Parts: sequence; C-alpha cells; structure tokens
Amino acid sequence: MPLLKTILFLLILGLLGVGLYNLRKENLALEHGIEELTASLSGVEEENKMLQDRISYFRIPENLVKELKSQFNYREADEELIIVVPKTNP
Repeated sequence: MPLLKTILFLLILGLLGVGLYNLRKENLALEHGIEELTASLSGVEEENKMLQDRISYFRIPENLVKELKSQFNYREADEELIIVVPKTNP
C-alpha cells in the first residue's frame, strides 16, 4: 500500500510539474507579445505626434498656400512663375 501511495504521489507531482511548465511557457509567450505591442505602440504614438504637427502646420492658411504652390506649381493670377530645372550630366 505505501508503494501505491508513493507512485500516486509522484504521478500527481509530475502532472503538476508539466502543468506549471506549460503555464510558464505561455506566460513567456504573452510577455513577448506585450513587448512587441509596446514597441508598436511607441511607433504609432510617434507617428501620431508627427501627424498632429502637420495638422497644426496646415491649419495656418499661409502654410497651406505655400505647400500648394511648391507641390503643384500653383500660382495666383498676379504672380509669375519660374521653374528652374537642374542641369543633368550625361
């Protein structure tokens, strides 16, 4: 009878050990996921700050007109426009 109790005790102890091992492995995987999400969050926060800065910049009408002129070669009716093309080397 004591041998049966010892074997049962060792079996239960082994099952608990396997369960703890699986929990620890899952915990490490979750911690790794948290680290990845934290890194992703910091990247998104940085992009959000950049976009907020650009929104603030474009809220000023003069800046909006300046960008329109520089990107699309826009000119007002009383303005003259000179486009300078850099010389290319053959």
